[in-house]
Amino acid sequence: MKKLDMLTPIGIAIGLTLVAFAVISTSGTSGFASFVDFASFIIVIGGVTAALLINFTLKDIKRFFHVMKESFTEEPHDIPKLIDRLVNLSDKARREGLLSLEENLRMEDEAFLRKGIMMAIDGVEQEELVEIMNSEIDVLEERHRKGRLIVEKAGEYAPSWGMIGTLIGLVLMLKNLNDPSLLGPNMAIALLTTLYGSLLANLVFLPMASKLELKTEEEIFYRQIVIEGVAGVQSGQNPNTLREKLSVFLKDTSSKKKPKKAGEAGEE
Repeated sequence: MKKLDMLTPIGIAIGLTLVAFAVISTSGTSGFASFVDFASFIIVIGGVTAALLINFTLKDIKRFFHVMKESFTEEPHDIPKLIDRLVNLSDKARREGLLSLEENLRMEDEAFLRKGIMMAIDGVEQEELVEIMNSEIDVLEERHRKGRLIVEKAGEYAPSWGMIGTLIGLVLMLKNLNDPSLLGPNMAIALLTTLYGSLLANLVFLPMASKLELKTEEEIFYRQIVIEGVAGVQSGQNPNTLREKLSVFLKDTSSKKKPKKAGEAGEE
């Protein structure tokens, strides 16, 4: 069950607060308006949007806001609890046979685990079962990569368009060199686009892309445990042996190792 990930909005709020504090502490509340320029903001947002439209398909663009929303949610994975469930399934399968697990499927709300147990009950060969489930992980990883890529590209384009806006402002400033009183204000406005682009990239897009990548790794890691567990259940592995085998994943969790392909956990 997904829930709100408070760290993302808190992080953005802290970043904006620090910027606002820096502005107010040096120029006071009256100077805050100097950092607001609608034209500069439109150049950055419009430029990033235009670049994304060129870079991606309409289908990808439609996924953008859904992908961004994912960085504000989290789906906790209780690995010890999963291991207990898999060990219990193994114990029941050894005592009553794989067909007895059908009643457990009615109460199983995780589609990936349910699919694995169903294939085991249906008599799918273990090698084929593991291959199918690993293929599903590969598809999930690629789907997440494509969704994350559009956020990463937005993070790359935002500073570039900030610089483009600054160059536009500098050109306009140089055209008014005859009036020295306009140089300072025009320079300040020109630099605002760089500020906006950098803020969007380093406070929103790039951190969100990194969080999405971490979520993908956690999801893959969790599913690898499911595959190892289902394979153990199907082969009639001793529940205690299966628990020891799956406990390797708890060690990987504590040491933050990269997720392994199913079948590698027991090689250490």
